[in-house]
Formats: sequence, C-alpha cells, structure tokens
Amino acid sequence: MPLTKCKAESLDLTDNYTFTGDVTLASGGSLNLISTQTASSSASISFTTGIDSTYDEYLFIFNNIHPANDNVNFTFNLSTDSGSNYNVTKTTNYFNSYHTEADNDAGLQYQSANDLAQGTGFQQIQKEQGNDNDQSISGTLKLFNPSSSVFVKHFLIRVNGMQHNDYAQDTFVAGYGNTTSSIDAIQFKFSSGNIDDGTIQLFGVSQWVSSK
Repeated sequence: MPLTKCKAESLDLTDNYTFTGDVTLASGGSLNLISTQTASSSASISFTTGIDSTYDEYLFIFNNIHPANDNVNFTFNLSTDSGSNYNVTKTTNYFNSYHTEADNDAGLQYQSANDLAQGTGFQQIQKEQGNDNDQSISGTLKLFNPSSSVFVKHFLIRVNGMQHNDYAQDTFVAGYGNTTSSIDAIQFKFSSGNIDDGTIQLFGVSQWVSSK
C-alpha cells in the first residue's frame, strides 16, 4: 500500500505519513503464546495440541536446550495423526557457519549428509552438540500452513549452538513435509540421551490483514 507522502531524496520524519487503506491486526495480536514446555531429563518434547487451522504460521522458540549426553544431534519430526507416529516424508537442506573458540578454524558449508531427500526419519536441527555446563542450543523453527489440504508443509529453522569440540555453529535448515494431510504434532529429541534442560515455546502468528 503506497504512502501518501514520500520524498525520493529524503524522508522528513517531522511530517505525518499515513497509509491509504485501513490496516488492522488479526485478532489476538502478532504473536500468541499457545504453550511452553520445559525439559527436565526428558526423552523428548512433543506438541500434540495447538497446531491446527487457527493460524497459517506457527513459531517454535528454543531457549538453552541442553543435552544429557555429549556429541549428540538435536532433531525433529512431524506427525499427521496427533503424535501416534512421527514419520512424515521430508525433503530438506542443511548448512551452517562455524568458528572455533581458539580462532583457528571458521567457514560456511552446505552439508548434504545432514539433509533428507524424501526421508521419513528425524531431521537434524543441530549436529554434534556438546553437554558442557555452558553449552546449549537456542533458535527458532517456523512451520507454515500446517492444516492445508492442498500444499506441502514448509518449515524454516535457524539455531545457534556449541559443538562438543567448542565450535560455535549458526545452523540453517529448510524444507517441507511432503504431505497434503494436516500436520498436527511435532516432536523434538536428541539422537541419544535425554533433553537435560531448556524450554520450547509454541506461538501462533497472526497476520496483518487489509480491509482493501
């Protein structure tokens, strides 16, 4: 929607600028907390309610996810039967940037060994995570339109974690659940051992809508 007043060469912030159409925020605000789960030596964290047709986008926030075991992968999978099975077919890509505490190695790389091509297994979110007292994972996962009966289910992940060998990793994962069935549950777990500590919050994301 165009602004009613704008100068190409400069923007005078003392003037008043207005939108030409009415814009309202969808009911409930931009971020709507649905649930929070806190790990305490938990084998996994599963969200089996709250993912439905209410929102077109869902946001999971990871806060200091700490494994019980050392050198393990943080993973997730999706379900179409309320969590009875976590085995949705997925195609994904995985890359990360990395840097050592010793400042002797750094880079950016695509890692095909960590992605899936029509695989039903758990997808890696962060690899080789350490379990030192100061090592954890934080970041986000976005899941789009999980209740669509027409389209596949896209997701975007970005997390930062600390590998067991003191590498900082900024990891990006993207892909889709290749199903037109509704996604109604998601599970997070490590490849081995429990989730020792940390929280995961589930939000519904309200969209800006225009009356025009």
